[in-house]
Amino acid sequence: MAFISSGYNPKEPMKDRITDIGPRHFEEFYPPVIKANKGKWLYHEILKPGVLVHVSETGDKVFTVRVGGARLMSVDLIREICEIADKHCDGYLRFTTRNNVEFMVDSQEKVEPLVQDLQSRKFQGGSFKFPVGGTGAGITNIVHTQGWIHCHTPATDASGPVKAAMDVLFDDFQNMRLPAHLRVSLACCLNMCGAVHCSDIAILGYHRKPPMVDHAYLDKMCEVPLAIASCPTAAIKPKKVEVDGKTLNSVEVNQSRCMFCGNCYTMCPCLPLADKEGDGIVLMAGGKVSNRISSPEFSKVVVAFIPNEAPRWPTMTATIKKMVEVYAADARKYERFGEWAERIGWERFFEKCELEFTHHLIDDFRDPAYYTWRQTTNFKF
Repeated sequence: MAFISSGYNPKEPMKDRITDIGPRHFEEFYPPVIKANKGKWLYHEILKPGVLVHVSETGDKVFTVRVGGARLMSVDLIREICEIADKHCDGYLRFTTRNNVEFMVDSQEKVEPLVQDLQSRKFQGGSFKFPVGGTGAGITNIVHTQGWIHCHTPATDASGPVKAAMDVLFDDFQNMRLPAHLRVSLACCLNMCGAVHCSDIAILGYHRKPPMVDHAYLDKMCEVPLAIASCPTAAIKPKKVEVDGKTLNSVEVNQSRCMFCGNCYTMCPCLPLADKEGDGIVLMAGGKVSNRISSPEFSKVVVAFIPNEAPRWPTMTATIKKMVEVYAADARKYERFGEWAERIGWERFFEKCELEFTHHLIDDFRDPAYYTWRQTTNFKF
């Protein structure tokens, strides 16, 4: 009511606006051909890897060139992206949810000069700044979390393993030889800011040791009740300890209940979790969000632990490459990674991919909701 009494009309939010507070209306950023044909698009086709065309019922077409971007970009790189958009696309571009950059033009004549320009730009080391691809039955950009550069609870890096993995999968970013599209993601700890729960192949950073407790400083730096309440498994309880002859308020960790999530460290810096030997990578596979062919699936753990082997993570990349090659050779057309594994059986999947199966991989979780919730378009009444 305060807004209305001040003259704000919710039915006309932009009327008489006098400040720049808040975002500008998103329609200002549409390319003209997109704005003119909103709601009128009939279909789209992939002309070649990285190049799409969308056709409107009006006959208008928009051509999109998709390039792989990075989650962490320098200002110089962003300025170069803007320069390309100004040169070829009247200043318009967009970012996808997988950190791809899409340049859109309104005629096919503009596509090839744009592609040639993008492919000509390289870093000093020789790699592409703007690799064209990531469409159709191939591998698109790897989504990932923050890793060692920004986050305080990672068990592995994000940018490093993603760069290493994409280096061995890069050919499949630039072509469409796979049975279906394949999504790869990374989360640097099991709090999972990434999409590892629903990706075809997922890289998950994993802690294997409980947090250490710095008794001397905990009561000075942390709110003990908050640290206790932060634990999702009730593994932390209050405890009085003797340090240099003084009795201090601190906490104790029940190691058998700890799931190594790092929530306590988020609330209290005197409960650090990072450990060089204990931290590493878990590989998961078989997840998807799509309802096509089969219902959405959660990823399953297929490799229980791989040590952090910075800077190139050779064991992890070799394992992922092997999984992709076996999938490419054995799956049927349009079959997603998890659908292929379900069809041949997970036992056979482990054999084909030369992965060790252990009791640590057995999923014994049985939620009645799994059988009763009717929340998929594939459910048959």
